[in-house]
This record gives sequence, structure tokens and C-alpha cells, in this order.
Amino acid sequence: MIRNTLLSLFLFFIVLNGFSQEEKNHFFTEGTLRYDFEFVGNADTFWIAPVQQKKLNSYVGNPGNAIEGRDMGVYRFILYDIPSGMQIFKKGFNPLFQEWLQTSEAKKMNRSFYQALYFPMPVNNVQLSIDIRNTKNKWVRIYSDTINVSSYKIKNELPLAFPVNEIYKSGEPSDKIDIAILSEGYTKKELKKFRSDTRKMVDSIMNGEPFKSCRDRFNFYAVNVPSAESGCDMPADTIYKNTAFNSNFDTFDSQRYLTTSDYKSVCDAADNVPWDYIIILVNTKRYGGGGFYNFLSITSVDNPRSWLVFIHEFGHSFAGLGDEYYNSGDNPDPSYLGGSEPWEPNLTSLVDFDSKWKKMVEPGTPIPTPRDSVYKNKVGAFEGGGYTSKGVFSPVMTCWMKELSAGRFCPVCQEAIKQTILEQTK
Repeated sequence: MIRNTLLSLFLFFIVLNGFSQEEKNHFFTEGTLRYDFEFVGNADTFWIAPVQQKKLNSYVGNPGNAIEGRDMGVYRFILYDIPSGMQIFKKGFNPLFQEWLQTSEAKKMNRSFYQALYFPMPVNNVQLSIDIRNTKNKWVRIYSDTINVSSYKIKNELPLAFPVNEIYKSGEPSDKIDIAILSEGYTKKELKKFRSDTRKMVDSIMNGEPFKSCRDRFNFYAVNVPSAESGCDMPADTIYKNTAFNSNFDTFDSQRYLTTSDYKSVCDAADNVPWDYIIILVNTKRYGGGGFYNFLSITSVDNPRSWLVFIHEFGHSFAGLGDEYYNSGDNPDPSYLGGSEPWEPNLTSLVDFDSKWKKMVEPGTPIPTPRDSVYKNKVGAFEGGGYTSKGVFSPVMTCWMKELSAGRFCPVCQEAIKQTILEQTK
């Protein structure tokens, strides 16, 4: 059972799902509000502890696309305008904390994980609510707070200023998808290499579909954050480096799982640039990475397959794509076993296949679809995905979300990415 010991969960506002552009402009003003908190607890009980609020002049998010239409993610946060009671902002996200809850460590001890939510600066006071998706795919409210936009407690300080290079710019931030790429484990002398690595990674993803066809909807910025030492932590090998974001391999005892739990430092470094998504490049040749929906993606840069990991992890963080591999010990996310549809657009339990990619399946293709060479290039429903070989189905026999050698995103993943692009650049 989830317990919030800090604030009442009572919410009395009327939720309205749509409003005009004029109303959107009425609800938000220039700038961004950053709301920081910590997830605290264990596998049985956790709560949310607020930390700080900050006003930023940089542009994060698009007021014109304030409500995500597809309602994805394990968590979501919602803003309600207090005078009108209207829902004015909604966004899903997946934190590292959620994965930790499924580890054996989470059954034995408490830990805290830093988190920050960003949204356009509201004109009026707002109610912030945070929900979690349960195993039945239903939203449960776990936290609520009233934000007084005129409060002296909202910090209005100069953010950290690191040199920024425009790697690729197609237009103004308000009209584009802005991606901030941060350097990790690059010393001051190695930042030239970081800019070169960034260009290579951006080229790798923008040369593949559907990004190639939509490249005029993106801006990429390289944020040059120096580290005291080169590389990153490799705890299992007792290698520790002093770096900007304290990234590490061996996350949750998985050798190639590269993450950072120092999200505060990440946000502080990104606050001086416009962004919708954050990517961290880690200056090491070891293979690995990680990606979290509407949170961040991270990858090493000097492994021959780093560019493929970069693409795969961005699929997670950008479009909420799920992993399609299933041969990693059959350790599925508990939400896949709850008798409902996975929220990820490229996974299905067949409970409600009509809501997924059924319309993309050619007539005559059997559902479920055998993993047979006859259907090698067909869209179907192939059993296996989401870390389990049974009960979860993926769209094709292979895809970048299953194996890096696939050579492309499958048609279903491409459609999900395209819809994300179009939704955010209306």
C-alpha cells in the first residue's frame, strides 16, 4: 500500500480535458516552474517529500501542447487551475525509483531518489497532483500540493551557466522539440571530443526513420559540463570517478545498466537551455546505457555499438517504447501480469489489441503470430516482450527495441515515434 504522510490526497476540482489556444495562453505565462521532490521509502511503503520550487527563464515544455493525449507512463502529474478548476497540464513519466522498487534491495531498506517536474509558469495558483498506474492499469493518486505562484519560497536565482553549442537547430524552441545533450565524464580538455561525439550521435538518430522525415521539428543543444575526471563509476570493478553527474554502471547489479541517481545535478546543468528531453553522453568505451520515459536517456560513447544503444534508449525516453526482448530471465514488470494492456505502445497482452496496432496487421496474419520465417517482415503479435516469454506480445520478429542488429524501428514503433513528434509540434 502506498502511503502519503505529508499532504492530504483530497482533490475537489472538476477535470476538463480540453480548452482553446486562447485559454492556454490565459493559464500560462513566460518561463518555467520546476518542482523538486524526493521519492522516499521501500517496496511496501513509499511517500513523496517536497524539496524546493524554482522559477526559470529558460523554456521547458510547450504551453500549446499542455496535456498529453496518450496518457502514458507509470506515473503522471496533473495541474489544475484553482480559480476555474480546469485541468491545464498533464504529463507522464518513468523515474529510476520505480525500477528500484522491484529489486531485492527495496524489500530490505528505505532509499530516496531525486525527481523534478517541469511545467510552464502558471498565471494563477494551481493544484499539483501525482498519480501512479497500478497493476490493473488504473490511476491512483499518491500526492497533492497547492502551489502559490506568488510565494516568496519559489526561488528565482540564476541557473548554472555552461557553454552551449547548437548542434542542430531548425527553429524557435516554442515550435520545436528541444533536446539538451549533457557531457558526463569529460574533463575540460575533452569537451571538444564531447561536441564531436554529440554530432555523431545526433546524426545517427536523425538519419533513421521516422526522425529523418521529421528532422525539421527538432533542435539539439550540446551542454558542455566539465568533470574532474574522465569516465564514470564501475562499482563492480571498484572503479570510481569524480564526474559531474555521478553516473555508474552496474545499476541494480546489471553490468551494462548505466544510469545516474543524481538527478538534481542533471537538472541544474540543463536549466540554462530550452529542453523537452535530456540525454547524457558518458565518456567511456564500456557498452551500456539506460532510458526512462520523459525522464532522461544515457549512453556511453566509445563502444562500437554506442550509437545503437543511443537510438534504443532514446526510444524509451522519447516515445515510451517498451523493451521487446524476452530472454533475460523472465522477470516481467508486475504491471504486465495484471490482466490489462501494457501502457507502452509497442507491447500488448491481447486483452485490448484493438487499442494497439491491430489495424496495422494484414488480413490473414494469425494472432498470436508464430515466430516463423514466413512472418519475418510482417506486423503481427509475436509472443515475447517486456522481459517475459509468455503473455506479452510484440509487433514484429525483430526491431531496435528488441535487438540492436535489427537495423530499424519496426512500423509500430515508427508510428508511435511519429505520433509523439506530431503531438508535440502541432
